Amino acid sequence: MQLTHDHEQIRDTLKRYIDEHINPHVDEWEEAEIFPAHQVFKGLGDLGLLGLTKPVEYGGMGLDYSYSMVMAETLGLIRCGGVPMAIGVQTDMCTPALARFGSDELKRQFLAPAIAGDMVGCIGVSEPGAGSDVSAIKSHARKDGDDYVITGQKMWITNSLQADWMCMLVNTSDGPAHKNKSLIMVPMRDGPNGKLTKGISVAQKIRKIGMDSSDTAQLFFDNVRVPKRHLIGQEGLGFTFQMLQFQEERLWAGANALLALDECIRDTIEYAQQRKMFGATLIDQQWVQFKLVELQTEVEALRALTWAACERYVAGDDVLQWASMVKLKAGRLTRQVADTCLQFWGGMGYTLDNRVARLYRDGRLASIGGGADEVMMGIIAKTMGMAKRHAG
Repeated sequence: MQLTHDHEQIRDTLKRYIDEHINPHVDEWEEAEIFPAHQVFKGLGDLGLLGLTKPVEYGGMGLDYSYSMVMAETLGLIRCGGVPMAIGVQTDMCTPALARFGSDELKRQFLAPAIAGDMVGCIGVSEPGAGSDVSAIKSHARKDGDDYVITGQKMWITNSLQADWMCMLVNTSDGPAHKNKSLIMVPMRDGPNGKLTKGISVAQKIRKIGMDSSDTAQLFFDNVRVPKRHLIGQEGLGFTFQMLQFQEERLWAGANALLALDECIRDTIEYAQQRKMFGATLIDQQWVQFKLVELQTEVEALRALTWAACERYVAGDDVLQWASMVKLKAGRLTRQVADTCLQFWGGMGYTLDNRVARLYRDGRLASIGGGADEVMMGIIAKTMGMAKRHAG
């Protein structure tokens, strides 16, 4: 896909912000197991970077999705996985359905502040018994006058300890599993940095093997009242809307992996040029050279696949298969690159402050979150006519 001067301007603006306001603090945020989301998002919002593809009337720039992909790719320059993931949740995971199908009132209440960086959002889909199998969620919303009353729990929720609102997938009827769900905008606090909304509680902060700078939690909802007007679109379309959000999330994941993989390979080459063993440097070993060449070739293949999928998405094509292939390849290649490079680093690679080790830990999530590898392969198999499509 041919990128324009405007694309490159956005890349340069974001790169400067990362160099000046994010990377100098990454190690501190990793240690603290949280980063100041409101502060970082406000800086990005002031630069117009949180609403590249969102409607102009709500503070966005109204650009096509290729600009989001440039942003996702550039976020790969951040020296950890947690902060870019949190930003991606705000731009490409919890806001697409709101922007496309939400009412004007909802967009002014939730989308505009998110674009400005004044509010932090999160997406509430996964539950303890429903991760990759989204249709199995148990959280439900019953009608009571002009309100929905929501009861249930959500698990592995990124940004949840700081979020001002959640785009929440819940069951709103007892019908078929793919037709009884709705997306509802749920205020999480009584104002920016305020107390949690009545009925919402944090069951536990989840400690992870990676993505340390990103806050993740399990949340309980006990008879939480939300006005019916907070429904996105129509009742019963939540599953469909969420599948559309997943497509952008999966394209984002592919783009976001690219520069981190490039940098991992480049850092490993530099280390191998200095590492002396058995009378020569590690890079003098031809098999080391060839393995790194293979990895870089695979990264370029992922880059080509990702941007080809983006081009089709911008053109309005159905990219279900393409997005699933991008996500599958990104997850597996991240594991392969990080594991191989860490081996070349030897004992130095097995230290917590090594950037290759950080990619090894952070990148493992790419084959789990947003739909596991096996789910991606199941979707691809259906699009290839090898597996039955769900009739519900």
